[in-house]
Amino acid sequence: MGRVIFWFSVAFALFHVWANTFATLPELTLAAIHFAGFGLLAALTLPAWRTAPLWVDAIIGLCAFVCGIYVIFAFDWIYARPGIKFIWSDWLFAIVAIAVVLELSRRVAGLFIPIMTLFFLSYMTWMGPLITGLFKFPGLSWETTLFRSYIEVSGMFGPIARISATFVFMFILFGAFLLRSGAGEFVIDLARAVAGRFVGGPGLVAVIGSSLTGTVSGSAVANTVSTGSITIPLMKKAGFPAKFAAGVEASASTGGQIMPPIMGAGAFVMATYTQISYLTIVAVSVLPAMLYFFSVAVWVRIEAKKQHMVHGEDDAPTVREVFARGGVSFLLPLGVLIGMLMSGYTPTYAAAFAILAVIAASWLTPNKMGPKAIAEALALGTRNMVTTAILLIAVGIVVMTVSTTGIGNTLSLVLADWANGNLMIALLLIALVSLILGMGLPVTASYIVLATLSAPALKELMLNEVIIEQIAAGTLPVEARSIFMLVSPEAMEKLASPMPLAEAQNLYAMVPRDFANTLFEQAVSPSALTTALLSAHMIIFWLSQDSNVTPPVCLTAFAAAAIAKTPPMATGFTAWRIAKGLYIIPVLFAYTPILSGDWIAALTISGFAAVGIYAIAAGFEGFSEQPMALWLRPLVFFAGVALIWPLSIEWHFSLVVLVLILLWVNARVASKGNKLSQV
Repeated sequence: MGRVIFWFSVAFALFHVWANTFATLPELTLAAIHFAGFGLLAALTLPAWRTAPLWVDAIIGLCAFVCGIYVIFAFDWIYARPGIKFIWSDWLFAIVAIAVVLELSRRVAGLFIPIMTLFFLSYMTWMGPLITGLFKFPGLSWETTLFRSYIEVSGMFGPIARISATFVFMFILFGAFLLRSGAGEFVIDLARAVAGRFVGGPGLVAVIGSSLTGTVSGSAVANTVSTGSITIPLMKKAGFPAKFAAGVEASASTGGQIMPPIMGAGAFVMATYTQISYLTIVAVSVLPAMLYFFSVAVWVRIEAKKQHMVHGEDDAPTVREVFARGGVSFLLPLGVLIGMLMSGYTPTYAAAFAILAVIAASWLTPNKMGPKAIAEALALGTRNMVTTAILLIAVGIVVMTVSTTGIGNTLSLVLADWANGNLMIALLLIALVSLILGMGLPVTASYIVLATLSAPALKELMLNEVIIEQIAAGTLPVEARSIFMLVSPEAMEKLASPMPLAEAQNLYAMVPRDFANTLFEQAVSPSALTTALLSAHMIIFWLSQDSNVTPPVCLTAFAAAAIAKTPPMATGFTAWRIAKGLYIIPVLFAYTPILSGDWIAALTISGFAAVGIYAIAAGFEGFSEQPMALWLRPLVFFAGVALIWPLSIEWHFSLVVLVLILLWVNARVASKGNKLSQV
């Protein structure tokens, strides 16, 4: 059976490469075959229970395969019938397909997704009419619900399944080829060469190694296990506490999901949802990702100083030695991928050529990839995709019910009302909901659900801030002022001149919500509208990552704890403390133009934010390069918070000077204290 699964995985990977580069298959056909194959693989590789007989899993796998093939033909058959009515076979296969998806999603991620899917299907049919108030829904028949879930290109085989079958699979396959070619060892060796000799070097190796591995890995847990098996023992040997070493690896590996160019599956889903090009999303994500890894490195540096480490690894290789052992196998394929993306090729086409570049580049290294290695990489990519494919297909049903019932718009209204126009409150609410969802959903699925429900409200709140600022400054475009004629004719005179911010807020509050989009289109430039949309989705995507490191369910922290042999929950709290960048940097998305594509502005914001992140960590820990006096800690901490906040450049320069002065004063105080203790 293992040999059969291996060669089926190889053939299935080759089919996806062919379908994404040479063929032009209908969207439903590709998604259905994608489900058929991965449903069969999931059933055969993930038993129903520990001692389940093979025939049980084989039946479920065959049901998935047959349901996937049947829908390809049923789509044409049902439209050929008068009245588009179900026949007995449509009922049978639709029910079996949904039951199989629920069972397989239970196997790969537990009960949360099946329960959530059943809840939304129930709301769409019999539960909606029973609810009163805002969330009342008249309900659809089971025939319509099954049609939308199974046959129509909107549920199981809708846009989310298409993303899974194209972008996500091709990049996971690309990552598998890189790992099989020896890129994983190269990444760790390069990180050791770059940072190994610095103070706290092994911790910095974990940060750099996890960030580079994240460029090719689609899983934070896989990143933790692969790099952590090397970096955690290195950190413990250097003198870092075991719990801290595991927390660093877990938080750094979580950052791999936000590191371009792959960013897990989130960048592809985001590109589809927002209709913003994948290349644009990846380009503007570079600086925020670097800021996040800098934030983790800051904690490593402070801990190294607290542990009185004076140097890093003595036996770290040099950069020249690392590149001589096969760096080209990692850099050349990434160069091909980025170059083709910048030249306008589709991500799937670029990924296919990048895979060929991996094979070619491997022949310039000791790890030459022959037919056997290529087959192993194809099978590895398919196996790595099983969980993601099943989850995205199941989440497709949830997304369909949300769009059909309109519950997403209702929840957006509720979120806006609870926030009462306050963007920061909205960010806190979304962070809380993402944490709750993340307890049962993987990151990508959590992002999809939360973006469907709350992204419109978040985008509107950010644009509200822009409009209010324009009103207060008296710069609202003339064509946009006509809307205020409908609510307050005397407001036209006020809009021509500046006014206090509170008055601008009251004036804007008079505009009906139905006119908000019209006002945005008239008052805000298209580039600013795009930036607001991208910022809303990026905030949700980043906050969705926190479930990896936040107790009680923090899979990366648990994986790191198993390697470090530390208490899982305590390790989770340590990782959560170190991964504060997941909460800090979304504030920049909300209040600054860091994602606008203006590189001068983005670099300026990032520079001030880097100083702010260091100050926040130093104030939080009570330690910078020296122990920090108690009275200095709140001053440094709040100066760091202010550097994250949107202030003028003059204020930010003043705050940087203040932080430097405070750290200098602290160093002087600590130095005198050391001299006195020696005396």
